[in-house]
Amino acid sequence: MNEKDIVLLSIKDFLTLKMLKFSLMPLIVSLVVMYTLFFVLAGVWVDELGTLNVQSTHTTIENGIPHTQSLDAKLEGSSIIQFLMSYAITSWLATFLIYAIGGFLTIYASIFVAVIVVGFLTPFILKELQTRHYRDVEMIGHSNAIYTLLLTLKWVATMFLLFILLIPFYFIPFINIVAINIPLYYFFHKMLKFDISSTISTADEDKQISYFYANRLRVKTLVLYLLSLIPFMIFFAAVFYVIYLGHTYFIEVKRGIKKPLCGL
Repeated sequence: MNEKDIVLLSIKDFLTLKMLKFSLMPLIVSLVVMYTLFFVLAGVWVDELGTLNVQSTHTTIENGIPHTQSLDAKLEGSSIIQFLMSYAITSWLATFLIYAIGGFLTIYASIFVAVIVVGFLTPFILKELQTRHYRDVEMIGHSNAIYTLLLTLKWVATMFLLFILLIPFYFIPFINIVAINIPLYYFFHKMLKFDISSTISTADEDKQISYFYANRLRVKTLVLYLLSLIPFMIFFAAVFYVIYLGHTYFIEVKRGIKKPLCGL
């Protein structure tokens, strides 16, 4: 089965009633988390802006003698917003920063949350695929709850470490786009691949697939990750990602994991 056939089959499976029901879970949970996160961060932001001291100094010279006048103003709560919005430049900058930072954080947080949520649904999604297409493939798996938790914590820690190490590159145009996405793609790739491989294959089969098809898997997860950067896409497509990669693993386990003839 070539890549085009896998994609078409994945779309067909995704559009079944059962899979569409599965896709509601990441959507609902992610929206609830994002909604809660928004108000928590908004509350913190408002508290930080609760008080702001504005100082200005004006010096005049009368009869050769300098006179300095100081103005101290204290802005509280909504007064700060009114102060910022009273000038065109600060109004534009404040609006831009709110939408840019808010949109950035929302997209990245939604990917993180959706990947975690869909991990709990992966066994049920793959079981449905097995029933529909791969009854001759036994889903043995090779993981347990403690091992999964430890790996997840390890990948989360590595992701945050990468965010810190790549900080110098965030200030370089164009390169910063890649640098910002590397940490989350790392977590996305690791989690999605592990959830599927640990449910379908044995540890030995997983090692062989990871060895022989490493580049192919990276290309697939990279494409899926780039799709996730489209606003709200991850809310609906997380289940499709599992279906698509699930077919890949089922096919390789079924054929006995043979070394690819060339390239990807």
